[in-house]
Amino acid sequence: MIAFIDMHREKFGVEAICRILGATECGFITSRGYRASKIRPRSARSLRDEMLVEELRRIHQENYSVYGVRKMWHAMRHAGWDVGRDQV
Repeated sequence: MIAFIDMHREKFGVEAICRILGATECGFITSRGYRASKIRPRSARSLRDEMLVEELRRIHQENYSVYGVRKMWHAMRHAGWDVGRDQV
């Protein structure tokens, strides 16, 4: 939702977008909540996920980009990453 607001804030404004979106599946966001999310430090999970994406791309390319989820999960564990299949 934050990315959506970032894309359209110049045209419509943050307050108007938050008012129109109102209650959503992932919760209610206000303009105050949006501004707070912009200065809040990134979570440990999002930082780790970013590292995992880079590593997944590297391992996938090393294996000719043919590995599926199961083989990628095994390759990640073989490379020393303790990840679940849902993270692959």
